[in-house]
Amino acid sequence: MSGPGPLAGLRILEVGHILAGPYATMLLADLGARVTKVEPPGGDLSRQVSDAYFASLNRGKRSVRLDLATPEGQERLHELVRDADALLVNLKPSAVRRYGLAYEALRPWNERLVCVALTGWGMDAGDEPAFDYVVQAATGIAALTGEPGGPPLLPGYSSADNSAGLTAALGLLAQVVSGRGGQIDVCLRDVMLSQLNYHAAAWLNDGKAPRRLGGAHAYYVPAQLFPTADGHLALFITHDGFWRSFAAEAGVEGYATMAERAARREEVIAAVTKALAADTAMRWEARLRPLGVPAAAVRTLPEALADTPEAVVEAGGHRLVGSPFRVAGYEPVYGPPPELGEHGDHV
Repeated sequence: MSGPGPLAGLRILEVGHILAGPYATMLLADLGARVTKVEPPGGDLSRQVSDAYFASLNRGKRSVRLDLATPEGQERLHELVRDADALLVNLKPSAVRRYGLAYEALRPWNERLVCVALTGWGMDAGDEPAFDYVVQAATGIAALTGEPGGPPLLPGYSSADNSAGLTAALGLLAQVVSGRGGQIDVCLRDVMLSQLNYHAAAWLNDGKAPRRLGGAHAYYVPAQLFPTADGHLALFITHDGFWRSFAAEAGVEGYATMAERAARREEVIAAVTKALAADTAMRWEARLRPLGVPAAAVRTLPEALADTPEAVVEAGGHRLVGSPFRVAGYEPVYGPPPELGEHGDHV
């Protein structure tokens, strides 16, 4: 039998829209927190995308509809704040201030409230548009992605929004654990720069600018996608032991050390590409994994979900990917996404 979630009893308010903020609070709801969406009269914009889209970011939450531009909406907000542990806001800085959603504005109603502002560029940087793809372009992510000599590319999913949501959830919990109220600022730009860690360090310390390598790793060789007789294979050789096992199975000679493989990158890639052409991606995966070599055939999302049925859950009639957290003794209860204003309508 499942026990209470690790965040049972934690009461969180969310004033957010679309992805980053709602994703952060959904992860917390999956862990047992009670999350209440404070939605504007027209609701979270993601309700206009599709029911499944909204459910994928808002399962298990409550919804209160408030017009924060009115005195009545502000009064109800302050009532909710009195009983809350944290508030996560995913709006432009001017809107955070205009609606009184920062800690200093809400402190009179709850001194222990943890306030998280999740913005594009930071609370002091203005209201310039900061959607996921814009931030990826501005922080160097797009410039790193794609083939050498080709145009910059973007990942096929919202990496900046999702990463910022995870970071905001971590910052919220850190301040809650401290036992003190206060303001936490998280912005998409800083999150993505942080995730460029070793690339940034190489430039800042050694003057080495990252190159576009077609998805290949900057340091490890071979560590990239390779074509095979059928399909593509991801191979990630990070040390000499992996290389010895792979080379013996694939019939590749030489290049025994990491330093040699890095120095002779083009030769290594050519040799590995020739060897892998002898079999299919799925067969190479089956041959290499028992040897401990990190390798995987490239799958489509439908294929990946078919391979991991345990990751799929049901919430309010929607089939969704469940929580990434596995907590001993706790099985999440995936509630349905809320109807707009289902738990309070004060418009």
